[in-house]
Amino acid sequence: MLQLPLPLEQLIRELSRLPSVGPKTAQRLAFFILRSDRSQAEALAQAVMDVKSRIGYCEECWNIAEGRRCSICLSSRREPTQLCVVETPLDLLAVERTAEYHGLYHVLHGVISPIDGIGPGDIHVPELVERVRRGGVREVIIATDADIEGEATAVYLLRALAPLGVQVTRPAHGLPVGGDLEYADELTLARALSGRRAF
Repeated sequence: MLQLPLPLEQLIRELSRLPSVGPKTAQRLAFFILRSDRSQAEALAQAVMDVKSRIGYCEECWNIAEGRRCSICLSSRREPTQLCVVETPLDLLAVERTAEYHGLYHVLHGVISPIDGIGPGDIHVPELVERVRRGGVREVIIATDADIEGEATAVYLLRALAPLGVQVTRPAHGLPVGGDLEYADELTLARALSGRRAF
């Protein structure tokens, strides 16, 4: 069996640790990098190093930021009385792509999952409660995933925020546009029916 040179093996091993990158994809990427000219490989390496040295998290909402605050928290165009709680910065990007929400965010960086040993203190729940307690927020939209952990986190947040007198809402969950009723699971269909609005 062919033994690859050690630097190439190490590159394949590191690439295979990336999300959604299996061994074969890691091999293809490694051989692409090997075939690339030196300047292209150096640009890739520099981009990775720049991300690690220059990007951190916003001290207010925990979104990605190049400084102490992210561009959303610094914007005067955002509605400061609304706060959308999401699990990850990728979820924040998904909400932003809709161009329907103009408030601020709070990124939890996870969900409550007792099975995995993750409690409210392991994600940014205490910071959220303190942020709402400081005042100015009238509505908190809990936009966690509609899975077991996301629902448990939403219920916990509702209970934690209830004494603070803020309105707590949740985005409607239901049928996707173009979806067929016969293929919808019972929970999705029930949510679509309960979240119905006037036509």
